Amino acid sequence: MIEDDDEIREALDIDEEQLVIPDTLPLLPVRDVVIFPFMIVPLFVGRDRSINAVDSALTKDRLIFAATQKDITDDDPNSKDIYRNGTVCMIMRMLKLPDGRVKILVQGLTRARISKFIQTKPSYIVEISKKPEMEPTGPTLEIEALMRNVKEQLDRLASLGKVVFQEVMMIVENIADPGRMADLVASNLGLKINESQEILETRDPVARLRKVSDHINKELQVSQMQAHIQSQAKDEMDKSQREYFLREQMRAIKNELGDIEDKDEESEELRNKITEAKMPPAVEKEAIKQADRLDMMHPDAAEAGLIRTYLEWLVDLPWSKYTKDVIDLVKAKKILDTDHYDLEKIKERILEFLAVRKLKNDTKGPILCFVGPPGVGKTSLGKSIARSMGREFVRISLGGIKDEAEIRGHRRTYVGALPGRIIQGIKQAGTTNPVFMMDEIDKIGMDFRGDPSSALLEVLDPEQNNAFSDHYLNVPYDLSDVMFIMTANTADPIPAPLRDRMEIINLPGYTEEEKLQIAKKYVVPRQITEHGLTRRLISISDATTRKVISEYTREAGLRNIEREIASICRKVARKVAGGYKSVTSITQKNLHEYLGVPRFIPDDEQKRDEIGVATGLAWTPVGGEILYIEATIMKGRGSLSLTGQLGDVMKESAQAALSYTRSRATELGITEDFKTLDIHIHVPSGAIPKDGPSAGVTMATAIISALTRTPVRRDVAMTGEITLRGRVLPIGGLKEKSLAALRAKMKTVVMPERNEKDLSEIPPDVRKKVKFRPVKHMDEVVKIVFAKESKKRSTGNMKSPKSKPASKKKTATGANKKSRNQPRA
Repeated sequence: MIEDDDEIREALDIDEEQLVIPDTLPLLPVRDVVIFPFMIVPLFVGRDRSINAVDSALTKDRLIFAATQKDITDDDPNSKDIYRNGTVCMIMRMLKLPDGRVKILVQGLTRARISKFIQTKPSYIVEISKKPEMEPTGPTLEIEALMRNVKEQLDRLASLGKVVFQEVMMIVENIADPGRMADLVASNLGLKINESQEILETRDPVARLRKVSDHINKELQVSQMQAHIQSQAKDEMDKSQREYFLREQMRAIKNELGDIEDKDEESEELRNKITEAKMPPAVEKEAIKQADRLDMMHPDAAEAGLIRTYLEWLVDLPWSKYTKDVIDLVKAKKILDTDHYDLEKIKERILEFLAVRKLKNDTKGPILCFVGPPGVGKTSLGKSIARSMGREFVRISLGGIKDEAEIRGHRRTYVGALPGRIIQGIKQAGTTNPVFMMDEIDKIGMDFRGDPSSALLEVLDPEQNNAFSDHYLNVPYDLSDVMFIMTANTADPIPAPLRDRMEIINLPGYTEEEKLQIAKKYVVPRQITEHGLTRRLISISDATTRKVISEYTREAGLRNIEREIASICRKVARKVAGGYKSVTSITQKNLHEYLGVPRFIPDDEQKRDEIGVATGLAWTPVGGEILYIEATIMKGRGSLSLTGQLGDVMKESAQAALSYTRSRATELGITEDFKTLDIHIHVPSGAIPKDGPSAGVTMATAIISALTRTPVRRDVAMTGEITLRGRVLPIGGLKEKSLAALRAKMKTVVMPERNEKDLSEIPPDVRKKVKFRPVKHMDEVVKIVFAKESKKRSTGNMKSPKSKPASKKKTATGANKKSRNQPRA
């Protein structure tokens, strides 16, 4: 405010009594400053009335009356908007600026008060009454002590970092008048307008100095608090403490400014969201309780952030938002048929649910579990179900999770706590009745943090999930309208209590014909589109696709087929990008140019009947597989060797097969002494562990073939466990095994008779191409599996078994030609 030391001294040497001040003066309303007597301050004048007032003063005695306006944003203040008390000033210098404004340097002379407004245009002219300085009252010692106290306070304020000019400090040291000291300090203290105006209007110099002392004391307290905060922040200067320091400074600033409007607006907005969310009464009560707690906290408190996040989760959940189900069975069936080939059983189950939903609106959502090898379309089927019902679809993967909190959420006492994956999925869906898919439920882990599969029991139980409790929310959430769909490669790893809550639907592998149709309708068109091609640029025949399926892939699903088709499309896309515009035809003859040599070709032993080699069928998580079991005999001491990484169950099956063979040696025409023979059973692919209860029939066949030197038919595959008495026991996974037999071009499958009921699950095209031979006893297997021409040569060595063969009625090869390849009912 003050230009330099000489001007200050010159201002302080002016005697008020020598001034001749007229009763009427031009009025200069100033916006953001209060001018005190003996104060020199530059002003920028831009309003027309103010410029006219300056011009009027310069044409006379250069005197002008400066008064502060109450509202600094008012560009055209009237008489009511200007403080009555002000200062008579002298214009010391004037400079006109290029933009039309005027810069003046004024010096305060004496206090005065507006008596009345004489003129308002073109400038304010006011009549004033002088308010001369009052003589100090009170003991001289008290005044001296007060002045010293102000000086000391000013020194302490400067030492704490408050900006006080050194020239001001020097002048204050030399001032003996308390009134002038009060005016000088007040003008350099940076007070608010109303506080400075109050000091200006106080005529008693001692009272004025006391008010200035009070303001300095308040500034000292604020500065000491800042210094205290700074000293605490210096102890540990990591990131969190620096943030705390900044928040404390912001809080102090906001407290000084009274800035609490933002907090009120946030609280009101949050309460409106709570009302709009339409929560259940108990949940809304808890939300309001937490909102009340938040209002009582400082916005920068650590717990305030946790409560705010918790409330945001509550208001964002779809407590009362539902998707209306599309109860159009014809349209739903059309969507399911368009998206997926076959899978009639699953489609029928979805249509049944929609039919029940049409008759009864409040029915609970089903909990389905699709079990099948990779690539058979479990996840995409869930999307189609959601689309057919008109519901939102959300998917989470449970593979590898080991923490119970992944399902139930973390308690809010932990740093970074969040709701569980279930509540997160519901929020993502935006409705309370989505189709919720949980992939890889058979791959859930367990460790010291809990058992996620046990936490899922509440989620998947229709009697409990209407009040699911997430640890983070700590309020019940209704999951009864959610349609849960699980997927798994195998059902065995799923705990029994969890498996009991789900309706398991098996999706075994596809047949070659099914793969061809799926590839033709879905895979090939999708890959052509994704690679930027059209039917005019690439042509893949059905025969070529069939060759890709049979010679370049061997799987239950379709993922490798999709990769091979994508590989073809990439190579064609490269040609097209290089400028080739004609159609590229992919045929059986040129397929190797795009995919290389075939990866799967028949082995030598598959092309002829072998002695001691029997074809078994095995089940794996990715579908059925062909298993060749080899047996050979050699001179020895009657030992049995087993190789090929066999599990305990398969080893016991081999022992049972050998015991059966030894007990039936006479009937089977075996004349060798077992005590002088070593028998070695080997299952190829020795690096792969193998186990299971369905290899007994195959092992017995291989042993009998080796001992009788009788070849086994190469086109017959078999499965089944045997007892020591030769009974054939039932097995599982018949559909997967039959698909594996079809892929390996087997013509006959020998199976336990007690599995005959499972033939209804076998696709019709498989039953047409493969003959199923149900058997009850190992003696029936012997009659089927050994090559007919070889049996004729060994008739003299093999006696007929005592057990009766299965009647023609009970086999799948009856006399009726029309039903020769059809399964028995």
